[in-house]
Amino acid sequence: MNIIEEFIEKESSSGILLIFATIFALFLSNSFLSPLYESFLHIPVEIRIGALHLDKSLYLWVNDGLMAIFFLLIGLEVKRELLEGHLSSVKQAVLPGIAAIGGMIVPALVYVGFNYDDGNAMAMRGWAIPTATDIAFALGILSMLGSRVPTSLKLFLMALAIIDDLGAIVIIALFFTSELSTLSITVAFASLGVLIVMNMLGVTKKAAYFMVGWVLWVSVLKSGVHATLAGVALAFTIPLNATRDGMHVSVLKELEHDLHFWVAFLILPLFAFVNAGVNVTEISLSQMSGSVPLGIMMGLFIGKQLGVFGFSLIAIKLRLAELPKESNWLQLYGVSVLTGIGFTMSLFIASLAFDDAQAFQYTDKLAILMGSFAAGILGYSLLRMGKKSESV
Repeated sequence: MNIIEEFIEKESSSGILLIFATIFALFLSNSFLSPLYESFLHIPVEIRIGALHLDKSLYLWVNDGLMAIFFLLIGLEVKRELLEGHLSSVKQAVLPGIAAIGGMIVPALVYVGFNYDDGNAMAMRGWAIPTATDIAFALGILSMLGSRVPTSLKLFLMALAIIDDLGAIVIIALFFTSELSTLSITVAFASLGVLIVMNMLGVTKKAAYFMVGWVLWVSVLKSGVHATLAGVALAFTIPLNATRDGMHVSVLKELEHDLHFWVAFLILPLFAFVNAGVNVTEISLSQMSGSVPLGIMMGLFIGKQLGVFGFSLIAIKLRLAELPKESNWLQLYGVSVLTGIGFTMSLFIASLAFDDAQAFQYTDKLAILMGSFAAGILGYSLLRMGKKSESV
């Protein structure tokens, strides 16, 4: 419970910091400081080691590099939850698992419904944008409600968001992979093999995993597969239980604890800052009524709540799962609405789906912000009203 409480506390604080980072980015991009903001995003950062040459803008280093660390943390959380957490038994995983599936399928269908007849192949690539949930923002709002929300619902949301993230990882691996480099992918598999052997031999030195993990990240980056997947692959090789100097240790939990602060208070806010800067003065109301922004907004605000609550309702009525303890239907619906806060994960998927950041004049990013904001406001309002228990 201490690990869970610490997780929730740090993610909640991160959610507040994300809001400030977003507001600051929006201020800069819509003021006379806009050129300075754009220059910051495109600062060239170069690493050269012999024949190895990595040359990217700061924006891409954040999205391809720092976000790999974020996905490493997600991978660690998923592995722990699967092995000994709230996803380790069928009974515990049924409700958040079914809810997460509904929360991915329905928003995607809503988006496709808006864009199917548009005839724009680029637009259809954005179908996965509204399927994500930003756990930092969602838990941040729950923390503002205090005891009004039972712990069981917080755990439900946390488990759902983790499964949601796992779904996002699968989507990235299957649908956002370019042409593969045979040499790079071979090096990546060799690196992964070394990491697996290290796990089997009981290696507990985190530095050793990071050294091989660096090789894995570079090879995945060069292979055509998105580099963030290297973080997930590395996470699944970190031992949960091991022996160090005759004592039982959990390298996974140690690393998870070490990374939480940096991810919550540096990586995610920086990601929000470099991705949320939208010049709204150049976006008209007619542009926001386009199929892409409408599909994203409705997918997040309507699709997520319908999918999560609808699938949860069916599962509970069919007695496949139970309503979280000490909660009621209104509270479950309120949490379902909160899953429509896509923000960081939605922005990340949008950066993969649309190669040209200006393809839709930034209406896609603004739609993510608006849909997430609407879901946050409604979800918070519903949960404030749902304190008293109701009969099922």
